[in-house]
Amino acid sequence: MKAAVRRNYGNQEAIFIENLNKPIPKEDEVIVQVKANTVNRTDCANLTGEPFIMKLMLGYSSPSKIIIGTDFSGVVMESGFLAGNFKKGDRVFGFYDMGLESQAEFVCVKKDYLLPIPDSIDFKQAVAGLEGAHYAYSFIHYVDIQPGQKVLINGATGAIGSALLQFSRQFDIEITATCNTENIDLIKKLGADKIIDFTKEDFTKTEESYDYIFDSVGKSTFGACKPILKEKGIYISSELGPKAENIFYSLASKFRKNKKVVFPIPFSQKKTMPYIINLLKSGKFKPVIDREYPLSEISEAYKYVLSGNKTGNVIINHD
Repeated sequence: MKAAVRRNYGNQEAIFIENLNKPIPKEDEVIVQVKANTVNRTDCANLTGEPFIMKLMLGYSSPSKIIIGTDFSGVVMESGFLAGNFKKGDRVFGFYDMGLESQAEFVCVKKDYLLPIPDSIDFKQAVAGLEGAHYAYSFIHYVDIQPGQKVLINGATGAIGSALLQFSRQFDIEITATCNTENIDLIKKLGADKIIDFTKEDFTKTEESYDYIFDSVGKSTFGACKPILKEKGIYISSELGPKAENIFYSLASKFRKNKKVVFPIPFSQKKTMPYIINLLKSGKFKPVIDREYPLSEISEAYKYVLSGNKTGNVIINHD
């Protein structure tokens, strides 16, 4: 089978398409013919080994798994006798942030990381509804959002941000979102009440104040956002922050009664995925897709995602 391989940490130039043996499922696994993947921020961290903590989890000197990929959608080809009720022909999808070796023609997956795709959802929409949405879930479930509150989402056009905007829209709140000029119409359609064009305006200088600031791209800081937080406002970032400051601020916030930082440790997929699937089925969550590439051009897909310019999700097609 063809697979995207990297044997050393690096950028897109470390990726090669190689012919490898088709994997054989263990008794608690299912083998899936992959139809689509995304190239997402988690994939990029697994490719580069950055931030440094990634190497502690994936292998210090070199990655323990050589095939890259954290998500997939596809069709069950065969299952082990302990792999649950999945059978040949079932449409399935899955995500695991430490890597599934899924950017390949076939992948073996434990049943714990496998979910049926709703009938109304195609392979591309299914896989685009995984990684970013999984992390977006944590933002809104670590806080107690009340009607009438004000939320600012920094970076509403990424996979996390575009999912977070749609999830936040389920509440009766006022949402301000930052984006670039070309994505203003998109962000309006996704549900933003107010938009700040970050190419023209620094959102931290606004005269508005917010109950929550969700920094879905992790490019700001608590210090920069503190002046526009309400007295008991909360800042949440998708990144550790300079010198991992958000972890320490979050710990210190337990002893503070005013403005706080919450560090959104991801919930288990047993919590996130039923929520995401229900919104996919109802049409209240429509993952944003930017570009599509064939597996043979996966290095170009990673180059684009690493540039930081993508909108929503970048898809790898296997058809």
